[in-house]
Amino acid sequence: MARRSAPAPRPDVPETIVDIDVADEMRNAYLEYSYSVIHARALPDARDGLKPVHRRILYSMSEMGLRPERGHVKSSRVVGEVMGKFHPHGDSAIYDALVRMAQPFSMRLPLVDGHGNFGSLDDGPAASRYTEARMAPAALLMVTGLDEDTVPFVPNYDDQLTQPDVLPAAYPNLLVNGTTGIAVGMSTNMPPHNLVEVIGATRHLLKHPDASLDDLMKFVPGPDLPGGGRVVGLEGIREAYLTGRGSFRTRATTRIEKVSPRRKGIIVTELPYLVGPEKVIEKIKDAVQSKKLQGIADVKDLTDRQSGLQLVIEIKNGFNPEAVLEKLYRLTPMEDSFGINNVALVDGRPQAMGLKQMLTVYIDFRRDVVRRRSEYRLAKRRERLHLVEGLLIAILDIDEVIQLIRSSDDAATARTRLQEVFDLSEAQAGYILDLQLRRLTKFSRIELETEQQELLAAIAELEEILGDESVLTRLISRELADVAKKHGDPRRTVLLESAGQPAAEATPLEVPDDPCWVILSSTGLLARTADAEPLPREGGRAKHDAVVAAVATTARGEVAVVTSHGRMIRLSALELPALPASSSAPNLSGGAPLAAYVDLADGEMPLTLASLSPDTPGLALGTAHGVVKRVNTDYPKGHDWEAISLKDGDRVVGAAQLRTGHEELVMITDQAQLLHFSAEAVRPQGRTAGGVSGIRVPEGARVLFFGVVDPDVDNIVVTVSGSSDSLPGTDAGAWKVTPFAEYPSKGRGTGGVRAHRFLKGEDTLLFAWAGRAGARAAQPNGVAVTLPEPEGRRDGSGEPARAVIGGIGSL
Repeated sequence: MARRSAPAPRPDVPETIVDIDVADEMRNAYLEYSYSVIHARALPDARDGLKPVHRRILYSMSEMGLRPERGHVKSSRVVGEVMGKFHPHGDSAIYDALVRMAQPFSMRLPLVDGHGNFGSLDDGPAASRYTEARMAPAALLMVTGLDEDTVPFVPNYDDQLTQPDVLPAAYPNLLVNGTTGIAVGMSTNMPPHNLVEVIGATRHLLKHPDASLDDLMKFVPGPDLPGGGRVVGLEGIREAYLTGRGSFRTRATTRIEKVSPRRKGIIVTELPYLVGPEKVIEKIKDAVQSKKLQGIADVKDLTDRQSGLQLVIEIKNGFNPEAVLEKLYRLTPMEDSFGINNVALVDGRPQAMGLKQMLTVYIDFRRDVVRRRSEYRLAKRRERLHLVEGLLIAILDIDEVIQLIRSSDDAATARTRLQEVFDLSEAQAGYILDLQLRRLTKFSRIELETEQQELLAAIAELEEILGDESVLTRLISRELADVAKKHGDPRRTVLLESAGQPAAEATPLEVPDDPCWVILSSTGLLARTADAEPLPREGGRAKHDAVVAAVATTARGEVAVVTSHGRMIRLSALELPALPASSSAPNLSGGAPLAAYVDLADGEMPLTLASLSPDTPGLALGTAHGVVKRVNTDYPKGHDWEAISLKDGDRVVGAAQLRTGHEELVMITDQAQLLHFSAEAVRPQGRTAGGVSGIRVPEGARVLFFGVVDPDVDNIVVTVSGSSDSLPGTDAGAWKVTPFAEYPSKGRGTGGVRAHRFLKGEDTLLFAWAGRAGARAAQPNGVAVTLPEPEGRRDGSGEPARAVIGGIGSL
């Protein structure tokens, strides 16, 4: 037992001593402390994804008017405002939170626009008196609607002011930006995700409340880290999306190239989440000095603001760069583990949540926000309509109104007489008394009548939103789509199911010049096979991806990447990661992104791979303006060259390697016209030639697909229709698979035949492809898509697609 003394006794009150149990006192004090840390500091709210300090910073900046179009202010001013009004803790905690919201390497969608030194992965930020800040555009989405009674307000720490209990949050910020925090007895650690993918999953769940986890993961296949990199191993991610806890490994993005005339090196362009280059260099030096790592000649950090992260690791001669890279993954932070722990506050209680539960909590919250906003706007418009109707009554009998007011002794009498004579409410009568003489014109009456009609229409629309749950749901979905269109960007992190086959330790640099295949996947992964075994013919099958191009060569041979600008770029097969030998489908998870080997201009896209052997019939190209060309095989010795001379505004939409010279060339326009003709009808031309007419394209249309089919095998045509106004990558449209034999051959230079009939709301083809039957399709993120069975109607309209197609492979 222990004794607690009462407050200092007064002379007229006898002193009292209260005996308490120490265990009970410690338990109660610890519980109070735990509750305070969990709710007021460490864990985010599942609705807006913010901790109290982040919420108070954004609210204070909103109240200060620090919008994106306004100038920056000192960070210390923001910190002082937050600390003085809402956050009764130290200024360092507030500034640290503000800094994190401004760091693009910490947040997938930064909420603060910082000016000055806000730190790096290796160094901390400057003091708050040296930096400036204002709200980022994404932060406006978090606070918009605060003045429309969308969320409850609670008193601040001294009951002098009020602050929002939660922000309206126009997008699922908890998933998009992630969070981390350590509470008492629990912690949270959530990775960031791609805004477009998260909103796509949210809209799907809005439309299909019973959607499964697999359905949602078609939209959100995994985290999308701010610094890019590669995620290795998807099972832990699925476990986290299911239970709220899991883990995955992140790897640096690297490429192997010559860094000097006699040496190769490993170029690191992206590191794992929150890992800095100085930490990697330090670990490499420690491993080399301790003899744990061999084959490293030098390490240079060439990072700058223009080219971004660039860590160059030179490899000694006689060492296999792939083998050294595998050791770097094991011994340095170039490979790191991220433990997912999706713990957040739901109704004030910490919960571990899976992907569907987090989206459901946000959807329920957003419904409440939009409903409260609509009720507020409805009340305001009804109030305004009431005043407008009173003004219209006054203007109709303005002479009598003026006479009544002039004959009244005071304003109160005038108000009462107006209510009695014209049957007005007190609010209407008071508003008429405040009316300015300049409003008594004929034009003002027209304005009031127009405003009355607009208010009636707005009231009807708001009443429909509040009275019909489906209308409310469509409104939420439409607003989310607008956010994704305005603030979304492409995925940065590559998802790999496995790390591939590790290289052997310290193997010689010499690699035998064995036959192999160089392959390109629909998600842009490049690799070479370990042997010359023919690839599977069932539609270019590969786990979690589709093979869109494959060229036979040797390990020391070269192939070319053909781009939409009509360029051919030489590529060494030896530099590509080798996939393990397999009798089944190739596992492309061991491939590397094409961007690691090829530098493309803005707007330039890779199309296919081509052989550089002079013994082939050459390469066939098709452009958006309907031009077709067969390229001679007299390729130059340079790194890259033009394969076709393009006219202004034209670009290459498809390219294919000819194998016999007797194939059929196929062109499909976005207006669903298909033309195919024999490759023999096109005479091979030199590199500087511009090609010949392929398909006649009307004004405003363009060629969507060009390819080559072998007439001696079964082929199919895949078309996907939709609306040209839809957000790219979000409208699955209507798809149709038709036997290629249903389309008659036409002469070169004609308009072809119709390949797809558009339904109501459709005006274009979103995707088209022709090739060997049994093809494999994949979504833009690599998830496999099962195509429907072929049908015999070449001009049919198809059926609703189950997913967006990003590419199709057939070998």
